Amino acid sequence: MHMIAPRLDNSWASHFRATFTLGIPLIGAQLAQLGIHTTDVVILGRLGAAHLAAIVLASQFFFTIFIFGSGFATAVIPMVAQAYGRGDVVSVRRSVRMGMWVVLLYSLLTAPIFSYAEQILLFAGQKPEVAALAGDYLTIAHWGMPPALLFMTLRGLASAVGKAGIILRITITILVLNAFFAYGLVLGHFGLPALGIKGAAYVSFGVNVLSFVLMVAYVQSRPEMRRYELFVRFWRPDWPAFVEVLHLGLPISFTIIAEVSLFTVASLLMGSIGTIELAAHGIALQFASIAFMFPYGLAQAATVRVGVAYGRGDHLGVIRAAIACMIVATGIAMAGTALFAAIPTQLAGIFLDRQSTEAAQVLAYAGPLIVIAGIFQLVDGLQAIAAGLLRGLKDTRVPMLLAILSYWPIGFGCAWLFAFPLGLGGIGVWLGFLCGLTAAAIMLCWRFYVRVSREGRAVTA
Repeated sequence: MHMIAPRLDNSWASHFRATFTLGIPLIGAQLAQLGIHTTDVVILGRLGAAHLAAIVLASQFFFTIFIFGSGFATAVIPMVAQAYGRGDVVSVRRSVRMGMWVVLLYSLLTAPIFSYAEQILLFAGQKPEVAALAGDYLTIAHWGMPPALLFMTLRGLASAVGKAGIILRITITILVLNAFFAYGLVLGHFGLPALGIKGAAYVSFGVNVLSFVLMVAYVQSRPEMRRYELFVRFWRPDWPAFVEVLHLGLPISFTIIAEVSLFTVASLLMGSIGTIELAAHGIALQFASIAFMFPYGLAQAATVRVGVAYGRGDHLGVIRAAIACMIVATGIAMAGTALFAAIPTQLAGIFLDRQSTEAAQVLAYAGPLIVIAGIFQLVDGLQAIAAGLLRGLKDTRVPMLLAILSYWPIGFGCAWLFAFPLGLGGIGVWLGFLCGLTAAAIMLCWRFYVRVSREGRAVTA
C-alpha cells in the first residue's frame, strides 16, 4: 500500500514554518523531560544528602544505558522520514517495527546489568549507604527501560510524519503525573504510603509504561497513523530493515556516549581541582544542559526535514530545510549567549543560598563559566544540528568518527592542557571543551556541505 508523498513547497516561508511547527513541540518535549528528572532530584533531596546522592547516581546509571539504546530509536527517524518522503507506507511500517524489535532486544540484553548496580557502584568507590539506595531504585526502575525505548521509537514515527504535537502533550502529561505521584509516594502525601526512593522508582516505571501506552493509543486511534498497521503481524521479521536500524543506530549510540562521557570526565577533572570549582561547574553545566535542549529538539526536526526532502528526491528542499534549521538554531543560540553573558552571576545565584559561607566564592567562579557556557551554545548548537542533518541523509558512521575525534583528542586534550600544564584551572577545562565542540561543528558542517554538493552534482549530471 502506498500513499501520496508530501506536497512539494520549497518557499523559504514554508521551510521556516515547517521548522517551527516541528521544532517547537520537540524542544518543549525535551524541556519537559529535563523537568521530570529535576522534579525527582528536588523531591528526593528532602530526604537528605544520602537520598539526593543516590538518585543522582541512579539516574546517571539508568540514563547512560538508556541513552545508548536511544541511538537505535533515533535511527528510525531518518528511515521513516525518507520512506514518508517517497510515499512508501510499507517501508515506514518495516522501519518502525524493526526499530521496536531492536530496542526490545537491547533492553533484554542490558537488563542483567541493573541486577549488579549496587556492586558496580561500590566498585566505583561510592559509599555503601548511597550505593544500596541507588540499587534499590534501579532494581525497580529498570523495568521501565523497554517501554521508554519503545516510546522513543514511536516518537520517531510521530516526528517523521509531522505529528510532533502529540509528543509534547504526552510528555507534559507525564511531567505532571510524575510530580504528583513522586511527591505522594516518596514523602507520603495525599494519603499515599511514604516509600522513599522506592516510591520514586515505582513512579518512574509507571510513567514510562504510561507514555508508551498513550503513544500506542494515539497511533491506533488516528486513521492517518493506523494505516501503517504497526502491530499487524508484529512478530514477522524484516531482516534488511533490522540490520539497517543496527547499521544506523550503533554509530549514533557511540556518538551520544562519547559526548556524555566527555562531560562526566569534565566533572572528575573539576573535582580534582577543588570543591568550589566543582560546585561552580555543576551550576554552569545545569544552564548549558537546559540551553542544549533547544538545539537538541531542533536537531531531530532537522533530521526529519532533510530526510523527507531527500526521500522524495528534492535536492533544493534538502538545502533549504538545512539552512532554515541552521538559521533558527543560530538565532536561539545567540539569544542564549546574550542572556548568559549579560547576567551570569544572577543566574548562578538561582542555585545557591547566598547566606552560606562559600556562596561568594562559588558565585565568583561560576560567573565566567556561565559566560563560556553561553559561547558553548553557538558551537554546540551548530554541531548538534549538523549531526541531525547528516542523519537525515542516513550518514552516521563518518560523523561518529568526526565527533569522537573532536570530543576526545581535541576537546579533552585541550581541556587537560589548558587546565593543568598552562595553569588555567577550571576555566581551562571549559575552554578546552569549547575547542572540541568548535571542531565538531566545523567538521560536521563541512561533511554535510560535501555530501549535499556531491548529491547536487549527481542530480545535474
